[in-house]
Amino acid sequence: MKRIAAFDFDGTITRKDTLIEFLRFTGGSARFYAVFTLYFPLLVLMKLKLYSNQKAKEKIFAHYFKAMPIEQFDDLCRRFFEQKGPSLIYAEAKAQIAKHKAQGDEIVIISASIENWVCHFTEALGADKLLATQVEVQDGKITGHFLTANCYGKEKVKRLLSAYPERSNYYLLAYGDSRGDKELLQLADEQHYKQFRQ
Repeated sequence: MKRIAAFDFDGTITRKDTLIEFLRFTGGSARFYAVFTLYFPLLVLMKLKLYSNQKAKEKIFAHYFKAMPIEQFDDLCRRFFEQKGPSLIYAEAKAQIAKHKAQGDEIVIISASIENWVCHFTEALGADKLLATQVEVQDGKITGHFLTANCYGKEKVKRLLSAYPERSNYYLLAYGDSRGDKELLQLADEQHYKQFRQ
């Protein structure tokens, strides 16, 4: 039977949340804390499940990147990976992905983070497929909205089953570290939770 190893990204493969690290890389820590303070009430409501996770994330993303040319954004994503990416990856996660590949398993990374920077990690790790949040672009510029639903929670399962619909035809191994991975882990035949944290 075909085997698929599905990995969450932030906190599972990486030591830190890459959205936070990317925002710091883009605008510096001072701006990051200023924006965090500005949107703190919304983040509290989000944690209390009184405000949409996607809407809160979109507002912060738009604050930084709305109207930015996509070429400029993609260049930021590339430089972020080159300068910060390798040090963010858990060595144990990298080794486990390599082990799965050696066994002939298909590697899928499923992330709520933005596809434009996660793709560089995916390529470096040799993963076969990336399912992540995509940004909306019009006339070559970022609109500040997401093209897809935020790839979190139930959306991870939806995206995985869309890419691999014949669930009975493969053995699924899932790796996660947070509430956002609960549904993915429940779907799996084999669950690994916070496996790479020391």
